[in-house]
Amino acid sequence: MIDPGERKSKAERAVLIGLITPGQDDERAKEYLDELEFLATTADIRTLKRFMQRMARPDGRSYIGSGKLAEVKAWMEANDADCVIFDDELSPAQQRNIEKELEKPVLDRPRLILDIFARRARTAHAKKQVELAQYEYMLPRLTKLWTHLERQRGGTGTRGGAGEKEIETDRRLIRDRISLLKGQLKDIDKQMATQRGNRGKLVRVALVGYTNVGKSTLMNALSKSEVFAEDKLFATLDTTVRKVVLGNLPFLVSDTVGFIRKLPHQLIESFKSTLDETREADLLLHVVDISHHNFEEQYETVKQTLNEIGAGDKPVMVVFNKIDAYRPAPFDPDDLAPKRVEQYSLEELTDTWMSRMAGEECLFISAAARTNLDQLRKRLYERVKALHIARYPYESDLLFKDSYEE
Repeated sequence: MIDPGERKSKAERAVLIGLITPGQDDERAKEYLDELEFLATTADIRTLKRFMQRMARPDGRSYIGSGKLAEVKAWMEANDADCVIFDDELSPAQQRNIEKELEKPVLDRPRLILDIFARRARTAHAKKQVELAQYEYMLPRLTKLWTHLERQRGGTGTRGGAGEKEIETDRRLIRDRISLLKGQLKDIDKQMATQRGNRGKLVRVALVGYTNVGKSTLMNALSKSEVFAEDKLFATLDTTVRKVVLGNLPFLVSDTVGFIRKLPHQLIESFKSTLDETREADLLLHVVDISHHNFEEQYETVKQTLNEIGAGDKPVMVVFNKIDAYRPAPFDPDDLAPKRVEQYSLEELTDTWMSRMAGEECLFISAAARTNLDQLRKRLYERVKALHIARYPYESDLLFKDSYEE
């Protein structure tokens, strides 16, 4: 298992590296590195400097090219940086080549996210899911662990030596561990499926969204509980389910792991049973942080991930959260350029396409400030009541109040 504490004392000061490609402008590349820095901060790593390289495509050997890599190395040596973090997934060969050149630990975005998940995992279930993802990430990268043995050997006829035998031993051990973890998680999946089946006929609502958009805070507001909430990425890994009663109507609300751009595919696969809460929900509350300058792309990332896990066809309510923190970007009326979305006032946003995004119902709230929560509760009551009556038509809607009342 990759131990995030293993390099904690060494990798406290990092250099971040990203690419500017033809399909990605300077501003978007900066936003991506902003998010990478937030990830690093969540992993207790301080960013010293950022490097951005303009390329048509990543270099197959060193990702950013030998010249830029030499520049990074000189800066790191002069400023006592401990590690380098890339905003994309590196191939095993790229990682090996870069580490050989820099002589420093090299992390890519998936490895950093895996480290954060390992730190955040609390239950045995989450720990096993993260461990499985870590081993699957590690398996094709084992060769770099034995470069010191390769340097000790020389001349001809050295293939199949000690280093190669060690690698094959480790590969076999890791494959065995992966097989064991998959078996254990399969058993847990069955138990969790049984638990979900035992919840009776209550309608199930799942909170989904990009990481750190305020899902857990909204969960607390709706259920009047104290689910752990923190202003850091991936504060919630384990699924939390609470019974909520609005008016005389009980239903279940679940809060699970948030999504993020370039979420490692190993995590999506290993967190299958956790994501089943989303797949099997009757209604999704898609929470969006409207105060984030790149909330549109975050919205699209979540939609894409929902499609990938088989939940793209679920009924959805879009909840734009953190309206108390929304600040429109400056706009010069004399500027000939059209107004960008982030330059609209909140009032303008609620009256434009935002309120009819993708044909879905949208609400604007602040879970932390408790703004417009009663409006959300009323709409949620109506949606859940309709779902319940559609599922159990023999239970007349006369059993329910005409509308939700606080």
